[in-house]
Amino acid sequence: MITGQAPCGLKYAAKKSGNAVAYCALSIKCGTRSEGVFHNGIAHFTEHTLFKGTLKKSSAVINSYLDRLGGELNAYTTKEEIVLHTTVLKEDLYKAADLLFEIATSATFPKDQINIERGVVIDEINSYKDSPSDDIFDKFEETLFEGQPLGRSILGTAASIRKITSNELKAFVSDNFKPGRMVFSVVADIDEKKLASTAERLAAKYFGKQPQADKRVPDPAKPEAILFRTVKDKRNHEANAVIGGPAPSLYQEQERLAVVLLSNILAGPASNSLLNKVLREKNGWVYGVECTYTQYSDIGVMAISLGCDRENMDKCLAEVDKVLDRMCSRPFSPAFLKAAKKQILGQLAVSSDNGETQCLSMAKSMQAFGHVASDEQNRKSLESLTPEFLQEVARQVFAKEKLSKLVYL
Repeated sequence: MITGQAPCGLKYAAKKSGNAVAYCALSIKCGTRSEGVFHNGIAHFTEHTLFKGTLKKSSAVINSYLDRLGGELNAYTTKEEIVLHTTVLKEDLYKAADLLFEIATSATFPKDQINIERGVVIDEINSYKDSPSDDIFDKFEETLFEGQPLGRSILGTAASIRKITSNELKAFVSDNFKPGRMVFSVVADIDEKKLASTAERLAAKYFGKQPQADKRVPDPAKPEAILFRTVKDKRNHEANAVIGGPAPSLYQEQERLAVVLLSNILAGPASNSLLNKVLREKNGWVYGVECTYTQYSDIGVMAISLGCDRENMDKCLAEVDKVLDRMCSRPFSPAFLKAAKKQILGQLAVSSDNGETQCLSMAKSMQAFGHVASDEQNRKSLESLTPEFLQEVARQVFAKEKLSKLVYL
């Protein structure tokens, strides 16, 4: 792997693969919490409308540009970044990468196209209301950081989206889409030096060879999590719950790795996770239970989510409490912990075998740390976690008095 930084400030990471398919991504460090004085939802709306035309290409041309090559063009928005990414045959890599840079630097946001896409985004917002399991998760984090930039909804509201104009989108991009906040990552069966040269060439083409001024003011203070226990009568067929609270940030390395492992043990994707065994396999109360750990630059959020029949909710919550109490009250045995580490290392290896996953992970690591840790470094860091350290982190994160709860009945 080759990593570097172009003179304009854009960082890049390039990795050679053995696959005929190539992947590239352009990550911009600006998400929902960067909206500031702009209307809520503008980051996500920007992601949608970047593809609606550039100075050189119409919306129709952009939509078919990679389709005709058998490739794909996608994007997503989080609280802290907007990511554009493509999948193409390796011989079409430069065309795909050039398109990403063109979209990010010369989107025109035509008014007629903006009005069409506005309806699409509002429909997306309304669709979440029909999916309690999605809606409750968003509402949990919004309540946890209510009144703070991190508590803003990624989608925004129908009312806020209706107020966003083409000029406001242009202003948001002008303020935030700076090369010093961008990372270009690429995974392809091409010599890594050539891939790095492509990154440097594109950076120079679209940003020049001088750093650009960046006047964005960072968030004034670290987010403060709000403790709450709320039950709402939604009268849905399925009852839903989210239990969680603040967790280590992206930069608390050992604590962060501990929570990654603890979350996987607690309610990871495997059927042998602690909560899955007791809630689904033993009692049949839930279809699924999940523990997610979201890592932000200055705080993290751990959340356990589940759905069940209304009459089983109290029993499910009681079992969750019991499992968390056990994790806090006694350390895992060496044998159990060894198996848990092997399981997550296997999951990570399977996941990293996917080129798109590699590409997006590289971009995130470069954005956060300025480098990409090797698989061996990650393995050693995970192996260094002791039962006593995991217990101490569990006490910090899963302590009953620190956990908030949102229930839809």
